[in-house]
Amino acid sequence: MLSKFITTCCLAATLLGCSPVHAQNNASLKAATLQQLDTRFVEYQTIARNIWEFAEVGYKENKSSALLQETLRKEGFQVTNGQAGMPTAFIATYGSGSPVIAILAEFDALPGLSQQAVPEKRTIQGQDAGHGCGHNLFGTASVAAAITLKQLMASGQLKGTLRLYGCPAEEGGSGKVYLVREGFFKDVDVAIHWHPSDKNQVTMMSALANTSAKFRFYGTSSHASMAPEKGRSALDGVEAMDYMANMMREHIPQETRIHYVITQGGKAPNVVPDFSEVFYYVRHPKRELVQSIFERLVKTAEGAAKGTETKMDYEIIGGTHDLLINTSLAKMMQQNLELTGGVKYSATETSFAQQLATSFNNPPPLSTAADIIPLQTFINAGGGSTDVGDVSYAVPTVGLESATWVPGTSAHSWQAVACNGTGIGMKGMMVAAKTMALTAIDLFTNPAYIQQAKEEHHKQVGNYQYKALLGTRNPALNYRD
Repeated sequence: MLSKFITTCCLAATLLGCSPVHAQNNASLKAATLQQLDTRFVEYQTIARNIWEFAEVGYKENKSSALLQETLRKEGFQVTNGQAGMPTAFIATYGSGSPVIAILAEFDALPGLSQQAVPEKRTIQGQDAGHGCGHNLFGTASVAAAITLKQLMASGQLKGTLRLYGCPAEEGGSGKVYLVREGFFKDVDVAIHWHPSDKNQVTMMSALANTSAKFRFYGTSSHASMAPEKGRSALDGVEAMDYMANMMREHIPQETRIHYVITQGGKAPNVVPDFSEVFYYVRHPKRELVQSIFERLVKTAEGAAKGTETKMDYEIIGGTHDLLINTSLAKMMQQNLELTGGVKYSATETSFAQQLATSFNNPPPLSTAADIIPLQTFINAGGGSTDVGDVSYAVPTVGLESATWVPGTSAHSWQAVACNGTGIGMKGMMVAAKTMALTAIDLFTNPAYIQQAKEEHHKQVGNYQYKALLGTRNPALNYRD
C-alpha cells in the first residue's frame, strides 16, 4: 500500500514538473507525513472537541486560543500572542530563512447556534454559541499540519520558516485584516488555508467584499401613552433607516447583498426608546462598489435620523476584500487533495448521517463525502465573505474545503454544529490537515512553485495599493457584546 502511494506521489510530482529524484524524495516525505498524522488522530480529535465545547465567539476565544498556543509551544514553536491589538491572536514560528510558508488557523464560534452533537435539533442548556462554521476543526487541522511539518524540519528534511497564524474573529470581526494592515505578512511567500464544508474541493470561488457597521440612534424617552409628544423614538430611526435601505435594493447592482439585524430596539412598549441599534452588512464581488453602496447606506441612516428628530452615529465593525484565486497553487493543491482522498463513514457515522439527512430536502448521496471534486475553472464570488481575502491581496494564497459535514449541510446551521462535534467532522478535519501539509512540502522543496505563484499574484494585484475596508479603527473587541 505504501509503495503504491509513493508511486502515485511520484507521478503527481512529475506532472507538476519535478525531476524523478525530487519526486521520489517528496513521495517519501509525504508518505511519512500521512502516517504521522494518522498516529496522532485521537490527540487532534480531542483538541477539536474541546474547542467545540468552549464555543467562544469572536475576540472572546481565550480558552480556544490558549489551547492551540500551548499545543504548539510543547512542539517547540516560538509563540507570540496578542498580535495587532487582538488578545487572542497569535503567531507560532519554527525554523528560519526562506521560504516562509504560512498556515492560517481560526477558532471562533457563532452566537445563537447552541447544538448538541446529535442528529436532531437539540440545544445545549445554558449555552448560546456553537461552531456552525467548523472553526474548531479549522484551527486544529492547521495546527496538526504545522506540527507534522515542524517534525520534518527538525529532522533536516525541510528547510525554511514555517509560521502558523492564529486568527480570531473571522465571523464578522475581520481579525486577519488587522494582521495584514499591520504588515505581519510582508515576508511570507505563500499562505495556506482551508474551510469546513460538505464536499472535498480546492477553492476556486472568490468571496464577496464586505463592510459591516452598527448604526446607533439616540432619541428622547417618555411615557408612550401619557406623553408621546415629548418622546422621540430611536427605534423609529432604525425602522425608517431599514425601510429606506430596503427601498434602495431596487437601485443597486444585483450582485449586492445587504442584510441587517436590530440588536437593540427598546425594553418596554410603553416607554419610548431613547436608544436603538441596527447591525448591517453590505457585500459585493467588487470592493470599490461595496464602498460606494455603503456610503449610500449611511445616507439612509442620516435621512432617518433627520426625519425622526433623533441623532445617529455609526461604527464600522469589519471589512474584507474579495478573495484572489491563485490558479498555479490550486493545481498543485489539487494533486495533494487527490493523494489524500475523501471521507469514508463508519457504520455508526453512516447511521448518524442518515438520520441527520432527513432534515434536508433532496440531499446528495452520503457517498459524495468520499469524492474529490475535479479542479474547476475560476468561479466568481459566491454568497460568503472571508478575511482570507485580505491575506490573498498581500501574498499568494491557496485553500481547500473538506467534507466535515454530512452532504447537503449548510454552514451556520445546527446540522453543521452537530457534525463538527463528531467523528464525521474530525475525519474531514484530517483530510484538510493532510492536504495542507503535503502542499507545504511541495512549496518547501521546489522554489519554482513559489516563483510561479508570485508571478501570477503580481499580475492579479497590479498597481493596487492595499487599503483596509475597515479603515484605521482598532479591532472591535466587543462587537459580539
